Amino acid sequence: MSRRQTLTLVSMASVNFSSMLCYSILGPFFPNEAVKKGASQTVVGLIFGSYAICNLIGSLVLGRYIVQIGTKFMLVAGLFVSAGCTIMFGLLDRVPAGPTFIALCFIVRSVDAVGFAAAMTSTFAMTAKIFPNNVATVLGSLEVFTGLGLIVGPPVGGWFYHSFGYEVPFMLLGCLLLIMVPFNLYVLPAIEADPSKDSFLRLLSHVKVLLICFVIFTLSSGLGFFDATLSLYAMKTFNLSSGYVGLIMLGLSLPYCLASPLIGYFTDKYPDSRIGLTVTGGIVTAVGFCLLGPAPFLHIPSQLWLLVLMLGLIGFSLGMTAIPTFPEIIVCARMFYGPIVGGLITQHLTFEWAATIQGGVGLLAALLLGVYSLWERRRGSVQQTAESTPLLD
Repeated sequence: MSRRQTLTLVSMASVNFSSMLCYSILGPFFPNEAVKKGASQTVVGLIFGSYAICNLIGSLVLGRYIVQIGTKFMLVAGLFVSAGCTIMFGLLDRVPAGPTFIALCFIVRSVDAVGFAAAMTSTFAMTAKIFPNNVATVLGSLEVFTGLGLIVGPPVGGWFYHSFGYEVPFMLLGCLLLIMVPFNLYVLPAIEADPSKDSFLRLLSHVKVLLICFVIFTLSSGLGFFDATLSLYAMKTFNLSSGYVGLIMLGLSLPYCLASPLIGYFTDKYPDSRIGLTVTGGIVTAVGFCLLGPAPFLHIPSQLWLLVLMLGLIGFSLGMTAIPTFPEIIVCARMFYGPIVGGLITQHLTFEWAATIQGGVGLLAALLLGVYSLWERRRGSVQQTAESTPLLD
C-alpha cells in the first residue's frame, strides 16, 4: 500500500475500534441500571433504538453534504461530539429517576448518534475513494477492529461498572475518544469527496437492492436485539453478574471479528458467491436464534453452554451477511429494529419467544432473496438462449 492508503487505513481502524468500544459497553449493565431508574424493558429498547434512527437520518443528511463539509473535518468533528456525549452519558446516574432520566438518555444518545454517523459516513467515503478495487477486503479488515471494539467493550464495561460504578466506564472511554481527535488530525491525509450523480431513492428502485436491504435489516438487527435483552435474561436465568455477562458477549463478537477479513477477501476474489453467502448466513442465523432460548416448542431447557455456543454461531453467520454488502446499512438496522422489537416482545412474552421470532424474520428475508436470485438467474439464461437462437422464416 502507498503511504496515503496506510495512513487512511490506520485512521479508519482507530475510528471503528473506539466508536464500537463506546457503543458496546452499555450492554452488560445499562439495561439493569435503566430499569432501576424507572424505565421498562420496552423503553430500554427505545433508548437503544433512538441511537440508530438518529444515526440513519444523520448518515443520509451528512452523506448528502459531505463534499461541502469535507471528509476529514466531518470525521474529526464526529469524534469530538461522540466524546462529549459519552462523558455526559456517564453523568446520568446523578439525574432523578423517572421521566427526567429517560428524556436525557434519549437526548444524549441521539446527539451521540449524529456524531457517530459523521465519523462512520466519512470512513465509508474514504474506503470507496482510496481503495476502489478492494472495497470488500478493506471493509472486512476494518470489521476486525469493529469486532475488537465489540469484544473489548462488554467485559471492560462490565468490569469497570462492577468495580468502580456507573460513571467510570463512560469517563474513560470519552477521554479515549478525545485523544482520537488530535490523533486523526495528524494521521489522516486530506481527502476530497466526489459528488454523486445518482440518488439514494433511485438505488432503492431495484427489487434486488430492496431484498438485500431487507436481509441485512432483519439479520443484523439481531445484534441490537441483544443490547436490550441479553443482559437481563442472563442475569435472571443464570444469576450472573454484569462482568460475566460481558464475557458471554464475547461469544457473539469474537467469531464475527475472526470471520470478517476472511469473508471480505473471499467475496472480493469470488464476487458470484456474495448472494449465496448472504442467504446461507440468514439460514444459519435463524437456526442459532431458535436454539438460543431455546424456542419453547423445542422443549429444550435453557443452558449456559448452549447460549454461548449459539451466540458464536450467530456472530459468524452475521459476518457472512454483513461483509458481502454495504456495512453502513447494518450499523443503522441492527441498532433500531432489534432493540425496540426485542424489548417489546420480551416484556410481553419471553426471551425465548423473542429470539425465535427474530430468527424467523431473518429466515424469511434470506429465503425471499434466494428465490428472487434464482428467478433472476433463470430469466437471464432464458433471454440469453432466446438471443442466441436464429429466427426461422
